Amino acid sequence: MSNNELTVIINTFRSDEKIFSCIESIDQNVKIIVVENSNNSEFKNKLQNKYNNVDCYLANENLGYAKGNNLGLSKVKTNYALILNPDTVLKKDAIKNFFLNVQNSLNFAIIGPAVQEKKKELILSKKSEKNLIEVEYVKGFAMFLNLSQFEKIGYFDENFFIYLEEIDLCKRLKKNGKKIFLDRNIIIDHLGASSHDKAIDYQMNLSRNWHWMWSTFYFKKKYKGYFIALFEVLPKLASSIVKFLFYSLFNNKKRKKIYFQRFSGLINSISGKQSWYRPKL
Repeated sequence: MSNNELTVIINTFRSDEKIFSCIESIDQNVKIIVVENSNNSEFKNKLQNKYNNVDCYLANENLGYAKGNNLGLSKVKTNYALILNPDTVLKKDAIKNFFLNVQNSLNFAIIGPAVQEKKKELILSKKSEKNLIEVEYVKGFAMFLNLSQFEKIGYFDENFFIYLEEIDLCKRLKKNGKKIFLDRNIIIDHLGASSHDKAIDYQMNLSRNWHWMWSTFYFKKKYKGYFIALFEVLPKLASSIVKFLFYSLFNNKKRKKIYFQRFSGLINSISGKQSWYRPKL
């Protein structure tokens, strides 16, 4: 197996400060597809002029994680794909060690790196000496996909904008008898919640709070039904109202806005509305 069998997909949104470290940690012989969720032609030209192995596609709108990665996957012509967040860095031999699994004829749909959090805590039993651990899901910041195993299942549910779409995909795979692994020999560092430029932190925080609540109810409804999902999110709904009123009383406008976003995200999801909110930039 060679690097020509793999395509890397990086879904970006105002990630100019982060993506170069990510790209430079990837072997230059590996094809990279960047899906930029804007019409930023300057960003596209900068990437393609600097890196011969990068193709950048402008979405001309903010598609989010699920739809953006699906767009990237639609461009892939190799047998395997690696989905990366722009705030990740591959450690030495990460791709080589992935291909060792392929060469050993491992039956897998997804392989994730062993390090799943920025604090480098393993979602693995510390007593286990196995390099490969079968798991129920992996985090979405770094996922090696065996594309032949997705033909009947499809990729990400595009109703999600961000949050829980990778867990949803893993659940669908497991339901269809597919296998998901973590590999201790694959190390990919992830900064976490920092894929975008710092200048838009607050607006992105508002967006995260809205979408986390929207996705939470949608995910629960998808797998447990409407009424159980509603029952389970009622404490979150009540909490958002109480905290909104609390921060209104003390005239803390930023915190007040965050809890309004949480309330709004939940109400929109409960009402069956699409995941429509986008950062105001």
